[in-house]
Amino acid sequence: MKLSTKHAGQTSDILDDMKIFVSRKENRGISFTNKEAAYYYTQSHLNNHVEHAYFEGLNISKSRIFSGYTLIADQRKLDNQEAEVCVYPYKMVRRHGSLTEELWMFDYKNVLEISLSGAQKTIGIELLGEQLNALSPRDGIAFFKSIEGGWVIAVGAASSQPVEVKNHIVYSGANAGGFYIAVGKTAAEAADMIHDTRRDIIPMKLERIKRMEDFLQKNVYIASSSDSLALSLNWLNLTMDQLVTRQQGDGIYAGLPWFNEYWGRDQFIALPGAVLVTGQFETAKNILLSFAKFQNTDATSKYFGRVPNILALKNVDYHTTDGTPRFIIQLQDYVKYSGDTAIITELYPAVQNSIEGSIKHWVDDKGYLMHDDNETWMDARDANLKSYSPRDTRANDIQALWYNQLQAGVYFAEYMNDSGSAKKWSNIAGKLKRNFAEDFRDQAHPYLADRLNSEDKPEFSLRPNQLFALDMIEDDSFKCEVIRTAWEELVYPWGVASLNQKHPYFHPFHLTSLYHKDEAYHNGTVWLWLNGIAMQRMIEAGQKETAYQLFKNMNWQALNKGVVGGLSENMDAYPQEGQSSAKLTGAYLQAWSNAEQLRVWYQYFLGFRPDMINHRLTLAPRIPGEIGDLQSRVKIGSGTIDITYTATGATEQTYLYGFTGIGLTVVIDISPFKLLHIEVKNDCELKITSSELDLKVILSDKTGTTVKEIIVSRLPLRVEQELNVNQLFKNVKFAEPMDLENHPVMKR
Repeated sequence: MKLSTKHAGQTSDILDDMKIFVSRKENRGISFTNKEAAYYYTQSHLNNHVEHAYFEGLNISKSRIFSGYTLIADQRKLDNQEAEVCVYPYKMVRRHGSLTEELWMFDYKNVLEISLSGAQKTIGIELLGEQLNALSPRDGIAFFKSIEGGWVIAVGAASSQPVEVKNHIVYSGANAGGFYIAVGKTAAEAADMIHDTRRDIIPMKLERIKRMEDFLQKNVYIASSSDSLALSLNWLNLTMDQLVTRQQGDGIYAGLPWFNEYWGRDQFIALPGAVLVTGQFETAKNILLSFAKFQNTDATSKYFGRVPNILALKNVDYHTTDGTPRFIIQLQDYVKYSGDTAIITELYPAVQNSIEGSIKHWVDDKGYLMHDDNETWMDARDANLKSYSPRDTRANDIQALWYNQLQAGVYFAEYMNDSGSAKKWSNIAGKLKRNFAEDFRDQAHPYLADRLNSEDKPEFSLRPNQLFALDMIEDDSFKCEVIRTAWEELVYPWGVASLNQKHPYFHPFHLTSLYHKDEAYHNGTVWLWLNGIAMQRMIEAGQKETAYQLFKNMNWQALNKGVVGGLSENMDAYPQEGQSSAKLTGAYLQAWSNAEQLRVWYQYFLGFRPDMINHRLTLAPRIPGEIGDLQSRVKIGSGTIDITYTATGATEQTYLYGFTGIGLTVVIDISPFKLLHIEVKNDCELKITSSELDLKVILSDKTGTTVKEIIVSRLPLRVEQELNVNQLFKNVKFAEPMDLENHPVMKR
């Protein structure tokens, strides 16, 4: 299973096959990062986005450096609106008739290349930005003061010939080939980068290309003849990886353009899809260790044990309830994927502080984790600090996270032989689960309450948060009812809305002149990261085809709307008047949106769910019917598992798993057959064939000799369960926008 690769100059078959052409009408966002603290953003043809235009150009460490550029060839300014634009994972290309422009960014360097070929006599570049002040040129290089941050910009010809500056435009001869733009703290530092780039440009390009190629081939390989599946997932993997940076050690930008910093909540929502399912275990470890260093260890503080909500360059803030449970849960997930038990010993004090701090300051008599009004992810407030979406004092998703944090704590305590803590935390989790099932349900609602308020009353606004809490419900029929209700009332074909459209506070549009955008932020606006839990619950309920409709729509969006290859933060719940689809809003590239799409693919469609501390891997593939063939690779522990999948019509599916560098107990979960446990050693191959009649499993060693063969028939109990659940979900459909004419919000 090997991808086609080659290096001819600076080309790549893998990456070049991913190119996306962008039309003038589409005018899409294009974004690159240097994997450290810099990003470059532009639009393909015209920079006119209502939210993002301000951030066009180069940004470093939350400082705007310059706002894009204009190119000049033979005294003529090039009009991007007339260009043909093609975007690759590693560069942007604009063709202006006989002229070709390329934009490159480089790994871990504050350097850009803007090449321009096809000119006859001269080429020029004008850096944009009102506060961009020219400095004295020297040694044939032009210098400017950055818009913000006190940086110095150096502009030099790609060749060694000198440049000259006239009317703020940097000129050179046509044979210069283009310009290098370097940014440093001093002119000397920036100039040195220009000289280094001239010397090392080919290795710099090859290094960036090879990193992306290796990532796609070794970590997240996927191939399929199914329509656009591999293309969209490859793009999503690489745009997600753009946000895995080293601005303050290893971390994950929450999103671009304005969230180029590390947020605890966003970091740990994104971590599974960003670095665990993609096999970047060292990065995951560094992120966890980095946040642990900033844990609040002041035993007298009510925030004792919390990790930061915001870990920014100049701000560390602990005002969030959900970031800390997610930190502990992701520590557990990291151990399950990597098998790194040493980190348990290192961070067990952080686990203890996180749980005991909550017990001391925030847990009530029923085991619920209390919190302030805007300490959940729905945290928007007005100028008077009044919440637009009140969720105090016990939100359902917070209780689910607290429950899972306690369960993770028990997992770690048992490993550390801390039986006292394991028993204590397990008892609290049990009490919490019992009370939750009673307090968050009533006979009048086919779904869970969103919260218990300060008067211990359940509040039944229909929101998607309840999908996180279903692990605390034992009633399977009710769980199916919750999932169907949430899907049909909240899940549009373009994503999951934050509030039911029948609610009086529902806001159909995020950006509108009718009200402030923060009123809508958590009161109707679609959040693409919520697609992950919505699809997961549908798949768990046996409705993989329904889940795949949403998954496929998101893949299409990454390839055709918004920033090239990625997913945005938000969308309107309803299409604007005269439009057939909802408008993208919020950050143009949001970490948790991309990450949740990827997590669900690997964990729930492919069905890889490891637990390396117990040397166990659950294989629970739920591959949709329209995918007829598939090849993929995952990294688990110190090994890799290659999968080849083929479907023969609708009646037979064959899964072939090759294990390299890893051996463990495999739990095979393919309905309607019973769970099978089989010991798999290194370099073995596992072949699973599912038909209407039986499930056949053949384990072979590295010589191809059959070691074990198992054939099981359909399990009557699972057959009956499937039939019952399918009946509960019969004719399930997406939410559909209602007529807004008489809606309270629109009557204001």
